[in-house]
Amino acid sequence: MRQICVLSLISVLFYVSQQRFWAGSGINKNHEMVDGLLSSGVIRSKKVAEVMETIDRALFVPASAPPYIDSPLPIGHNATISAPHMHAMCLELLENHLKPGMRALDIGSGTGYLTACLAIMVGAEGRAVGVEHIPELVEFSIKSIQKSAAAPLLKEGSLSIRAADGRLGWPEFAPYDAIHVGAAAAEIPPALIEQLKPGGRLVIPVGNIYQDLQVVDKNADGSLSVRSETSVRYVPLTSREAQIRGY
Repeated sequence: MRQICVLSLISVLFYVSQQRFWAGSGINKNHEMVDGLLSSGVIRSKKVAEVMETIDRALFVPASAPPYIDSPLPIGHNATISAPHMHAMCLELLENHLKPGMRALDIGSGTGYLTACLAIMVGAEGRAVGVEHIPELVEFSIKSIQKSAAAPLLKEGSLSIRAADGRLGWPEFAPYDAIHVGAAAAEIPPALIEQLKPGGRLVIPVGNIYQDLQVVDKNADGSLSVRSETSVRYVPLTSREAQIRGY
């Protein structure tokens, strides 16, 4: 019972800490969500606004959930889809590493929303890979992407979703210009550093109870420059078995 209570408290803190810019369900259009992020100053990039307009978030959340609320939402299997402002922040942090023709890796891709956004940014000449260890979420994300503006990229193969342990990355298409991690690691997985291209950028939440969104730049000589962008609250980056058990 104590473990359940602690997990519930963590869950509450997670939701409260990420719900920042609007809490009601009055926003019912994807473009209204993007307009809200623009007007609140979360989105400053024209490109990020265009991409988030292009990929409708409603396709990537459970049918019963309010898709445009600025809050993380449960997607089953003790997983969540991040709040829109967190997706916008991560896209802006990675924007210069998501040019057409570049390669992007999305770890803990969940329902595939951010992976689809990454794919739109790198285009058909690039490569975007989502890695998710819950097979049901992989299936859901593929079906969601097939309904979205990223469907042609999935069909032709420049966008793919893989069922695997994200802590190991996806070496097949490494090195990557951009790596995003959608769950908090106690420490940065070495495989992700190894698969990051010199000149590339990794954005990852790091920590346990107290977490920071860290921005990791790999220099030309292979050394790393690391800074903390903001305090965050994500679910843990862990094994599939631990996630299903509730960590």
